[in-house]
Amino acid sequence: MKKIMLVFAGLLLAGLPALAQERGAAGHAPPPPRHGPPAYKGPEHAVPDHRDLSDQPGHPNAPHVHANGEWVGHDTGKSDPHYQLDHPWEHGHFPGHVGRGHNYRLVGGGPGRFWFGGFYFSVAPYDVGFCDGWLWDSDEIVIYDDPDHEGWYLAYNTRLGTYVHIDYLGNQ
Repeated sequence: MKKIMLVFAGLLLAGLPALAQERGAAGHAPPPPRHGPPAYKGPEHAVPDHRDLSDQPGHPNAPHVHANGEWVGHDTGKSDPHYQLDHPWEHGHFPGHVGRGHNYRLVGGGPGRFWFGGFYFSVAPYDVGFCDGWLWDSDEIVIYDDPDHEGWYLAYNTRLGTYVHIDYLGNQ
């Protein structure tokens, strides 16, 4: 009986770090959006190099997704020069699953080159400042297709509720 209690206590203690993980502003991880953003249909417009995306009190100054599925910051259209690639899909298309229900845990790197499961990506240069708080060795992301910017995906950070444009660099 003592051995069973010791094993149970050990398992309980091993799970404590998971309970202590940092969560979103409301104390829990925001749920991933059901789907990626719709294609932008409004007027195309120039975007300043630094714009304020904190649209409501307590919201991050980074591209983020509202509970109603609105993708804040994904409103510039197909001709946004920040997301033009000379060679879209240069390393092929990401062969993994995209969309809600397909979470990937980051295991290393940084904005210039990060990876999980043998797949490598980089954050769009324009978006690097939006991922300052990302934990590159442990955060979970969900990848969505970007309907407006050819060659890009959107990586949604489930802990922070923010997203950035990412380019697939291939696998090992």
